[in-house]
Amino acid sequence: MITTNPFEDSDGDKLREECGIFGVLGARDAAAMTALGLHALQHRGQEAVGITSFDGQEFYSRRGIGHVAQNFSSGEAIAELPGMMAAGHVRYSTTGGSGLRNVQPLFADLAAGGFAIAHNGNISNAMFLKRDLVQKGAIFQSTSDTEVIIHLVATSRYPTLLDRFVDALRLVEGAYSLICMTPEGMIACRDPLGIRPLVMGKLGDAVVFASESVALDVVGADIVREVEAGELIQVSLDGSIQSHRPFGDTAQRPCIFEHVYFSRPDSVLGGRSVYEVRKAIGMQLALENPAEADLVIPVPDSGVPAALGYAQQSGIPFELGIIRSHYVGRTFIQPSDGARNADVKRKHNANRKLVEGKRIVLIDDSIVRGTTSLKIVQMMREAGAREVHFRVASPPTEHSCFYGVDTPERSKLLAARMDIAAMAEFIQADSLAFVSIDGLYRAVGEAQREPACPQYCDACFTGDYPTRLTDMGDRAPACAPAKAKSKPARVA
Repeated sequence: MITTNPFEDSDGDKLREECGIFGVLGARDAAAMTALGLHALQHRGQEAVGITSFDGQEFYSRRGIGHVAQNFSSGEAIAELPGMMAAGHVRYSTTGGSGLRNVQPLFADLAAGGFAIAHNGNISNAMFLKRDLVQKGAIFQSTSDTEVIIHLVATSRYPTLLDRFVDALRLVEGAYSLICMTPEGMIACRDPLGIRPLVMGKLGDAVVFASESVALDVVGADIVREVEAGELIQVSLDGSIQSHRPFGDTAQRPCIFEHVYFSRPDSVLGGRSVYEVRKAIGMQLALENPAEADLVIPVPDSGVPAALGYAQQSGIPFELGIIRSHYVGRTFIQPSDGARNADVKRKHNANRKLVEGKRIVLIDDSIVRGTTSLKIVQMMREAGAREVHFRVASPPTEHSCFYGVDTPERSKLLAARMDIAAMAEFIQADSLAFVSIDGLYRAVGEAQREPACPQYCDACFTGDYPTRLTDMGDRAPACAPAKAKSKPARVA
């Protein structure tokens, strides 16, 4: 199973990645390039994958359950997707169930022609909108929140497809990065706060969009820039590009957890190396929460950069005290707790000769339910560690995410139920500490968090949701984006 942190266990004790999207227009091998780009984004969703292409006359789609390599590694699969424009999606279901009918890109024949859409994020008023659409006669083919956008486009009364699309987006709340295909070309956009990431690149005459810059690297494309918060980029079939700002100027609030965990460390986000930011988080963690210890040990793989930073700042040697097996597939459904614990050891094993008799600092990216952290601490103690000090490269996760990340309900989040002392006792660590919220902001280049209007979406740590959450009780954001008149289109 390709994942940022394979310590994820059968209890679901990790925040699950949202989705990854990729699109290209103007490439002779568009579908093959899309499959390669999606492979680089596989860590963002391992449940299902889909690609839709357009050859100038017709749209073609292929979808499958499982990984990209399982579905798009053969020439026959790619041959089913002709054309110089294609878009794809790797999925972990945050809303709606699993199954092929929810695998994206979703496609519909509208009055203006075919319309395909790939979505990373979550529409937080989708159920409210869907009830209204169904009452008006709409028939939904999936349980995905993304299909709401298609119906809103179809029922809009504006004359052009672009205006209908903008009209639809004005009605939705929440987080979205979208790549859409029409008979006229490709549209890529981000929500007005830019919660979910999206970057733009070029490969010769081809225009490429992806959730992360690493996907552009893998296909050989040059990064042009990030799609801005609230921006809509329209690429026509002849390659001309226009940028629209239908929501005016808004204060962006991208997801800060992308820096902590979701993005690949070799990606660039907000102009900053994700790897370097994670090292900086580890340095902040060492400054704020020192420990007397002999070794700094990461929880592989996502804890490695932060552990390097912690070691450099503290002067405590960095060592690989947990060895990861790279040949472990999906976690099996286990019949007993004993078997689950054995499964953790199947994925990772303590480096006993290194750990025995030592005081160690364990570095991980987050604690969700706490069950995995407990197993890791137990593993270190069984290997003979004299003391185990647990340090976390993010603040306590106290709130659920409603913007495209699968988090447990709040009652199951360890930090929502316990203070830090109780959490330390639960995971059986000698001490437990988290980086502060201001320390996290300093690591991403800010002086501090601005409480009146934060620079990032950090709701999973603070409960400060930046948008309305109609489907969850209509909570209003503490800092709503200012209303602004639309700006005219410009050439990107």
